[in-house]
Amino acid sequence: MFTEFLRDQAFAIAWLGLMAAGWFGWSQESPKPNLRGWLGTGSVVGFLTATAFGILVWRNWATSTALEGRYWIFGLIVLIEAVLIGGGCIILARRKQKRWYGWWIGLCVALHFIPLAWVFEDWSYLALTLVQVAGLTLMLPTLKRGDYPTSRWACPWIALTFLAFALISATIFLIRYGYPL
Repeated sequence: MFTEFLRDQAFAIAWLGLMAAGWFGWSQESPKPNLRGWLGTGSVVGFLTATAFGILVWRNWATSTALEGRYWIFGLIVLIEAVLIGGGCIILARRKQKRWYGWWIGLCVALHFIPLAWVFEDWSYLALTLVQVAGLTLMLPTLKRGDYPTSRWACPWIALTFLAFALISATIFLIRYGYPL
């Protein structure tokens, strides 16, 4: 993440680390057996990243944020994302296509970064969206041929991209600020 706001960058790193841990966890719904260790390791690294930067958010909560005066926009984006996810999952369930939940939710989550790039004035979110959507699109033919939950490949992809983005952002953050307590 490339922002001038220390709190926003620390929060994004913590949040994406936490989301990576969760997506790596969901990846274990139906993984290839030889990937379980890697998925578990990814969850742990994501959780440790979230913890380290969550502490920085807490310690620096009083600093400036790009959300000042625009919290409602952020809330609206998240609400729209939740409605799209829920509506899509209802449609998938009615069509007896629950195996597509992982892919669908991953797509909705990836796309919600487009308006967030504008809200946070951080265009690196567009790169994250592009990478996530490209990966989800490229795996479609393989997923269509399978009969397993799409979480087998979609969730590790989303998790890995979240973790990579968080760790790259963490490196930039630490170079810029150190670990400010």
